[in-house]
Amino acid sequence: MRSEGKKIVFKTDEEVEIVRRNCLLVSKTLTLVASLLKPGVSGKEIDQKAEELIRDHGAIPGFKGLYGFPNTLCISKNEAVVHGIPSDIEFKDGDIVSVDCGTKMDGFYGDAAYTFAIGEVPEETLELLRVTKTALYKGIENAIHGKRIGDIGQAIQDYCEKENGYGIVRELVGHGLGRELHEAPEVPNYGRRGRGVLLKDGLVIAIEPMVNLGKRDIGYDKDGWTVIARDRKPSAHYEHTVCVRRGKADILSDHSGIEAEIKNNPNIHEISLKN
Repeated sequence: MRSEGKKIVFKTDEEVEIVRRNCLLVSKTLTLVASLLKPGVSGKEIDQKAEELIRDHGAIPGFKGLYGFPNTLCISKNEAVVHGIPSDIEFKDGDIVSVDCGTKMDGFYGDAAYTFAIGEVPEETLELLRVTKTALYKGIENAIHGKRIGDIGQAIQDYCEKENGYGIVRELVGHGLGRELHEAPEVPNYGRRGRGVLLKDGLVIAIEPMVNLGKRDIGYDKDGWTVIARDRKPSAHYEHTVCVRRGKADILSDHSGIEAEIKNNPNIHEISLKN
C-alpha cells in the first residue's frame, strides 16, 4: 500500500520503544511460524495459531481488516510476491513461503517478514533467497542519519539486479511505520544515491526487498490481493523495521529467533547471508 502525500512523522525515543515491542512480537510470531511449517500444513492453520499468539500477548493483528484484508498473516507461496491470503491448500516439499506479519499494540504498529524454504528446494531458488536476505542488510546499512532514501534503494537494486541478475519489483515499496502501518516516506528497493527524502534520526521505516528470480513484472491473482510474478518464477521477500540513527540503524525487529527455530525444524532450509 502506498503512502504518497503523507507527512513524515519522526518518533520520540519512547515511541520507538513501543514500535520495538510490536516488532519483537511480530518476530515471535514468525518464530512460531518457523516451528510449524512443513509439508502437509496449510496456511490457514498457521494463520489461526499466529492470531492466537498475537492476541495472547495483548496485541491485535496489524493486517486483519486493514484495507479489507481478511487474515492475520500474508502468506505468499512460490511465484507469489506478497499479500497472499492464507488458504486450506497444504504446503508441499519444494515450496518457498514468504510470511509477512504485523501487530498493533499501545497505538503503534510492528512489521516484519521472512521467506522460508520447505524441503527439497532447487539451488537457484535458494540462491534467490540468500541474495534477497543479504540485500535487506545492504539497504539497512544505508538507513543512517544524513543519507537519503535513494541510498537505500540503490544499494538493494545494484546488488540484486546488477550483481545477481534478478528483477526488483517496482510497484511495491517499503514504508514509514508508526501509528499507521503505512506512513511516509515510501522506501523503494531501487533508486539513485543522493536522491529522495533526507534520512534523519528518529525516522522509523520498514525496508523490504521484493525480488523476482526472473523479470520484475507483476500481476494479480483472481483473489484481488495476491501479487504474482508475471513470468511465474519464484519471488522472495524479507523485511525489517528499523529506526534511522546516527552512524548505524537500530533494527527494531529480530530474525534471530526465527533462524534458531529453523535449525530445529528439519523441514526448513537455513538461509545464510552471502559474503
